[in-house]
Amino acid sequence: MTRISALLTAFLALAACTGASAPSSPYAPGVAKNGTAVDGATVGHRLIRAGEYELAIQAFSRAALDGGMTSEVYLGLGSAYLGLGRVGQAETLLREAIEQDEKSAEAWNNLGVTLMEQGEIAEAEQVFRRAYALDNGESDSIRDNLRLALAKQENSFYAEPEEQDFKLVRRGSSDYLIRSIP
Repeated sequence: MTRISALLTAFLALAACTGASAPSSPYAPGVAKNGTAVDGATVGHRLIRAGEYELAIQAFSRAALDGGMTSEVYLGLGSAYLGLGRVGQAETLLREAIEQDEKSAEAWNNLGVTLMEQGEIAEAEQVFRRAYALDNGESDSIRDNLRLALAKQENSFYAEPEEQDFKLVRRGSSDYLIRSIP
């Protein structure tokens, strides 16, 4: 008995035990024409949680076709782009989400993350403060992000300027060289 026929026999025996019938076709089932479709934004959020950011972008794009560019669609697209590391695009979309819904703590938090990624620590701190206030301090991730921004803000410093003497030396008609003076 080959391995495939043994597996098929085991599958049929298991199907008989569960009361299910053996599949009549080896292909995936077709589309249920009387079924209801799941909202694209819901699918997009699930895909983001699963780490499937490219597929999430497609799902949110479908949601935009069905319901327009809502703040939820902007937030979802911005979060997916943030997951892909495209912080410039994410920032633009998240700012648009905030413009449509200023009370979205998640949008403010994600915008703060994009700003932190770009090195805009001071602005990120203010954005995290806003997200924390809108969330009433209930989200651990927003609180942790705010703490990180505050720590980076406190630890940022400017190095003392070093005293160095330089001399500009002309070498030809339009060629200059900078030399340090010992």
